Amino acid sequence: MSDQYPNDPASPDNPKRTPPPAGENWERAALERIAMAAINEQRAARRWKIFFRFVALGVLALLVWGAFDFTGEKVSKTARHTALVELEGEIAANSNASADNINAALQSAFEDNGTAGVILRINSPGGSPVQAGIIYRAIKRLRAKYPSKPLYVVVDDMCASGGYYVAAAADKIYVDRASIVGSIGVLMDGFGFTGLMDKLGVQRRMHTSGENKGAFDPFSPETPQMTAHAQEMLDQIHTQFIDAVKQGRGTRLKNDPELFSGMFWTGEKGVALGLADGFGDADYVAREIIKQPDIVDYTQKESISERVARKFGAAVGNAAMHTLIVGGKMQLR
Repeated sequence: MSDQYPNDPASPDNPKRTPPPAGENWERAALERIAMAAINEQRAARRWKIFFRFVALGVLALLVWGAFDFTGEKVSKTARHTALVELEGEIAANSNASADNINAALQSAFEDNGTAGVILRINSPGGSPVQAGIIYRAIKRLRAKYPSKPLYVVVDDMCASGGYYVAAAADKIYVDRASIVGSIGVLMDGFGFTGLMDKLGVQRRMHTSGENKGAFDPFSPETPQMTAHAQEMLDQIHTQFIDAVKQGRGTRLKNDPELFSGMFWTGEKGVALGLADGFGDADYVAREIIKQPDIVDYTQKESISERVARKFGAAVGNAAMHTLIVGGKMQLR
C-alpha cells in the first residue's frame, strides 16, 4: 500500500496524472529571472569595462599626442625654406632656452642645404649672462661659417636683457610695436634676514675656511667690502654686455644716455633708438625678407617625461626649490 495520497500527481499509482497548476512553477520562473538578471548584469559590467578601457586608451593617446609634435612639417627640409628656432622663457642651463638646446637647433638649421635664412623668434625676459653669451657667440660663428644664410631675430612679447644680448648678434631685429626690448643691464638679487633674526632671537652659526667664503650669506650682515666686490663684478659683466651690443648693432644705435642704463622700451621706441630694425612677425620676415614663405621649425622639443612633468606641475616645485637654493645669482634681467 502506497504511503502517497491517491490523487498525488507524482504517485505512480495514479494512472491519470494531471499537470501541476501554473502557480506551482513560480520558484523555477523566479530562478530563471534571477539567472537572466545576473547574466544581464555581467554583460553590462563587461560593456562598462570595455568602455573604461577605451577611455583610458584615449587619455593615454592624448598624453602621447601632447608629448610629441605629430603635426609634421608641411615642407620637406630638402626644399628651399625658412628655418625657425624658438627661444622661449628664461635663458638658463637645463631649460628649454639653454645654450645647448638653442645652439643645437641653430646648428641644424644652418647645416641644412635647403635653408635660405634663419629666424630666431625670441620671447624672453633674460636670464644667465653665461648662457646668453654662449648663444651670442654661436650665432656669430654660424654666420661666419654660412655667410649666405642670414639670421633675423623676431621679437614676440619681450626681448629684454639676456634675450636682447642674444638678439644683438642677428643681422636684423624685427619687433611688434608693443614688444618690450632693451633692459641692457645686470642685476644680482637676494634677501637679508639679519634684522628679523635679531627680533626672533635666532643666532646664525656658520664656520668657514677663508675670510670671504661666507660672503653674501643672507643670514649674515653685509659688509662694505662685499658690496664693493659685487658691484665690481656687476660692472664688469655689464661692460661685456655693452660691448656685445655695440659690436652687433654698430652704428645703428642712437647716442642716448639711457641706452645702457637698464631701461626698457616698446618696440616702436626701440626702432627709433636703433635697438631694432623694423616691424614684423615671423611670417612677414619669411615671406618678405628671406623670400621663402615656407617655414620649417628646428626648435629642440621636450621629451615625454619633461612635457608631462611640466603639465602636471612638477616644474612649479622645481622652480620654487631653485629660487630658494640659488638666491643671489647674477642675471641679465
